[in-house]
Amino acid sequence: MAKTVHCIKLGKEAEGLEFQPYPGPLGEKIFEQVSAEAWKQWLAHQTMLINENRLTPIDPEHRKFLEQEMEKYFFGEGSEKPEGYVPPSSS
Repeated sequence: MAKTVHCIKLGKEAEGLEFQPYPGPLGEKIFEQVSAEAWKQWLAHQTMLINENRLTPIDPEHRKFLEQEMEKYFFGEGSEKPEGYVPPSSS
């Protein structure tokens, strides 16, 4: 049976993650307080950040930026879309 968490992002009880998705204390906090649905939303947001800002997860500075955005996304004021971002058309 899947665990249930009170998701900090969605503000409701939801299915939790199956495993810690990120190392260290931040990953533990996410595992305990973030739902699988909210994590999926973060992955889409992170992909947009990587693409729009031309980041590479291999670069330590880029990883640090993404970690800061992840912390803001779940536990802070939220992660903003890059300036001038236009979502892809769905047609």
